[in-house]
Amino acid sequence: MKKLKLFFLVLACISINLSITAQNYKNFKCAIYCRAYEVKKMSDPNWLKNAWDTISKQVHVDKIYLETHRDLLTVDDATLETAIRFFKGKGLEVSGGITYTINESNNFETFCYSNPEHRQKVKEIAELTARHFDEFILDDFFFTNCKCDLCIAAKGNKSWTDYRLELMKDAAANLVINPAKAVNPKVKVIIKYPNWYEHFQGLGFNLKDEPPLFDGIYTGTETRDPSSNQHLQQYESYAIFRYFENIKPDQNGGGWVDTGGLRDIDRYAEQLWLTLFAKAPEITLFDIRQMLYPLKEDLRPSWQGIFNFEEMKKPIPLKDGGVFIPTKMARAAGYSLETVDKVLGKLGKPVGVKSYKPFHSVGEDFLQNYFSMIGIPIEMVPEFPNNEPVVLLTETASFDPDIINKIKAQLKRGGNVVVTSGFYKAMEGKGIEDIVELRVTDRKANVKTFSTGWEISFSGNEMLIPQINYLTNDSWEIISALDDTNGWPVLHSADYSKGKFYVWTIPDNFVDLYNLPESVLNRLRQVVAGHLNVRLEGPAKISLFVYDNHSFLVHSFLDQEVSVKILLNKNENEITDAVSGEKISGESQKSSFGNPKIDSDVKLFEIKIKPHSFRGFRF
Repeated sequence: MKKLKLFFLVLACISINLSITAQNYKNFKCAIYCRAYEVKKMSDPNWLKNAWDTISKQVHVDKIYLETHRDLLTVDDATLETAIRFFKGKGLEVSGGITYTINESNNFETFCYSNPEHRQKVKEIAELTARHFDEFILDDFFFTNCKCDLCIAAKGNKSWTDYRLELMKDAAANLVINPAKAVNPKVKVIIKYPNWYEHFQGLGFNLKDEPPLFDGIYTGTETRDPSSNQHLQQYESYAIFRYFENIKPDQNGGGWVDTGGLRDIDRYAEQLWLTLFAKAPEITLFDIRQMLYPLKEDLRPSWQGIFNFEEMKKPIPLKDGGVFIPTKMARAAGYSLETVDKVLGKLGKPVGVKSYKPFHSVGEDFLQNYFSMIGIPIEMVPEFPNNEPVVLLTETASFDPDIINKIKAQLKRGGNVVVTSGFYKAMEGKGIEDIVELRVTDRKANVKTFSTGWEISFSGNEMLIPQINYLTNDSWEIISALDDTNGWPVLHSADYSKGKFYVWTIPDNFVDLYNLPESVLNRLRQVVAGHLNVRLEGPAKISLFVYDNHSFLVHSFLDQEVSVKILLNKNENEITDAVSGEKISGESQKSSFGNPKIDSDVKLFEIKIKPHSFRGFRF
């Protein structure tokens, strides 16, 4: 009888453990960040218990970040220790956090790192945090926008960018990292970088010199509503994580998303999904306060995608046999993470067209994200990529003083190079003419008619493009924009050594890339990304994510269901939906250009994607 009781006791323990494990996400950790304002409230055990009970029933959490300072509010030692004990008692990993702001609401007022008193305060905050935690993260305000008299005098004749890069590198080492490790030699210090990566250097974020100093980095992947004041395209939630991963491989701790700028609930979900498509090992939900926001009915979209508002709001079964009615944003996060977790385990390492963005470079800001929104998978890298079939360069690459030699070497190896009109214009008179003689003029053309050489197509919107002149028969147009009997190149091709050099004319308004006809988009995809083993055909605002284990994802940012075509090698007979197991057969045909010089035998698979939804496939 005792053995039988023991057996059932062990069985019960296993069942409990299995039920707990079943809540965990299989392919990533989930963390919640707590601002100093909310950490201070944790001195009240009732507030802490009620907040945690509400959140933990709606989203599984593995880790908590407890902030020690924000806006000159420093949390006292007793409250920090109370919160640490509480969350460790719940089985969570516990780390610290710091936001170095004087007053975030006052135009993000940061500390002045030229001011001795401020520098001392920064140091003291790091030391305090290291006393309580073996790891802490800097929220994305470790920059300076101060132009006080002290800063002006210290800057001297340097540019603000050069001065601030040096200043914040010094602050990182001597005010944060070294003081923290002097207090706690085991402490790991992580820097979280925000979403505005193109402009970091102007405020002292140093992507070249800071990552080697810190024990790890973290990525702000919030893109919010693209029509809001930052105007970030949705794909950036994926692209920025991949770029930072290539800056500090395997030490990019995760992605970070908030609930800001929402019109529809699945815009929040998309940010979480794209972060995890990039294979982030952890997702941080900012913040505990936002997780307690109510689920408002006006966040329900007019379409129905895979984020199902009604399904999300269904009662959640509890272990005691009861149910919990979800009413907070924590459930939107939990439902989104459960949805994406089903597919992530089937995906390998992300791959894409390598686009070189040197450190501290600007030009054609955030353009790579627009390319990816028209179905071209992009992998930004901080060093020129060698031995790639295709290298894509925007104006930012002109910041590399040796870029012409690197392009020539790529072409001599037999690789291709695609550059934007902005890059070519920036390099005029600097040796680019030795590859092909073009002139990106200051004249503009207002166009809506396009030719791929054998097909005329039309955009629903007129768009402005720069007029490019070239030497007839030295190079030639692949895609043209037409206006009556006149025309200008949209994609231009020139031979050089063993490779091909392409110039891609970018519209004045980058969003007009989304207005290009499908035939033009398909030809661009073929030239720029044709070396990948998966290719997309269809309208804009569809993104393709390719992985190295014969898997891929397609995500639609459109408000209605859409059919797209997937092109694979001619020997691939079917693709399998990574979640449902549905098998889709392919059709053998030529790719859709109708030109024997560029056509190849492919297998074509037609798939349907719901609005603001994704599907993953294996082949």
